[in-house]
Amino acid sequence: VQLQASGGGLVQAGGSLRLTCTAFGGSLSNYAMGWFRQAPGKEREIAGAVSRNNINRRYADSVKGRFTISKDNTKNTVSLQMDNLTPEDTAVYFCAAAESGNYYAAWISEGDYDYWGQGTQVTVSS
Repeated sequence: VQLQASGGGLVQAGGSLRLTCTAFGGSLSNYAMGWFRQAPGKEREIAGAVSRNNINRRYADSVKGRFTISKDNTKNTVSLQMDNLTPEDTAVYFCAAAESGNYYAAWISEGDYDYWGQGTQVTVSS
């Protein structure tokens, strides 16, 4: 499966952005999905993850209550709605897909993922 991320941009603190990851060459009903982010000089970290059956979700503590991940198997997309953004959210955001036999697991480690999109830049100004 190939993943293409879009929706990044420049936004003021307190604003919102919605990132979308579109899959090609495979159905997202077969994958658990995640959004990761990497800020300058920092390691890549999980932002949010959703299970293959679209029931379970997990988030980094820093984004809980502000970010929402959602998977639409009919559109073959996974989105990350980001609200109340802060400058600390500035990063390159990557979507990823995990071939998972576990329908209920929302994976949060990079090593759990098999396919990665190209990344989209999110910049939050103060």
